[in-house]
Amino acid sequence: MSKHTLASIGFSAVYLFILSGCSSLTVVSANAVTETMTPEATATYTTSPLPTETPKLPTASPVIEATLSALTLTSTETPDPMTIANSISEPGGKTVVPTDENGLPLSHYVYGIAGHKQYFKLGCEAAVTHDWAWFFGYDINEFEFQNRLPLSDNPEVGFVGSANSKWGQAPPYAYGVHAAPVAQLLHEYGVPAIAVKEMSLTGLKQQIAADRPVIAWVIGNVVGGIPYEYTAKDGQKVIVAAYEHVIIVTGYSETHIRYNNNGKYFEAPTEVFMNSWKVLGNMALIAGN
Repeated sequence: MSKHTLASIGFSAVYLFILSGCSSLTVVSANAVTETMTPEATATYTTSPLPTETPKLPTASPVIEATLSALTLTSTETPDPMTIANSISEPGGKTVVPTDENGLPLSHYVYGIAGHKQYFKLGCEAAVTHDWAWFFGYDINEFEFQNRLPLSDNPEVGFVGSANSKWGQAPPYAYGVHAAPVAQLLHEYGVPAIAVKEMSLTGLKQQIAADRPVIAWVIGNVVGGIPYEYTAKDGQKVIVAAYEHVIIVTGYSETHIRYNNNGKYFEAPTEVFMNSWKVLGNMALIAGN
């Protein structure tokens, strides 16, 4: 697949940011109450440029607060600085990048994902799909994609509820959609995509090391959650959780996972990310061949 070159604009303002889920962002003080369901996460971010066709989101108050200490990141098309820093030069000028037990580089970052704020309150899947597909060379309209998602009370079949509803509910109330219907609709656009469940951390890193960003289903801005089994009208039993959300994983190091959420970059400790990702069964959407 071909890549679009996206301009990346860094700015020096440093923010403290709490939960950015299928809602909007809120700045909190350093003394804000930390989300009790998961360890405190340190996140770093910069704002990336918005696609020109995307309107601004209205501001709304979040429901869960988490304290995140902010540092400035850079997002450019330059070689991976972490890989360069960890590389070893052998006699003759050959550079060797250290790898883990699975043969993967100890750190790797994908550049070129701009991201943007979702327009609909529950439209995180459509917004992220637009950004993810754009990276691979496909132009998908966020609003059209949202409207073309099938509707169902079963998130494994279609979108549950209205995209303009309040965030933080669970089926049969307005909720969102899981990976399978998103992948199926992407196929109709000619985009090869694969819905995955029970994806391992190694599998995630393999995708990133191959410069293939991954859409991951998490809780809020990578916080803990409580899964429960919901029986849909069609009889299928589905694991769901309040504050279901999707992000784009774009990098990893030996200790952290980097991701884009609503147009901002964050880094969460790996164990914090895994704790949030596991709530909905390590669900993800990856690029097909």
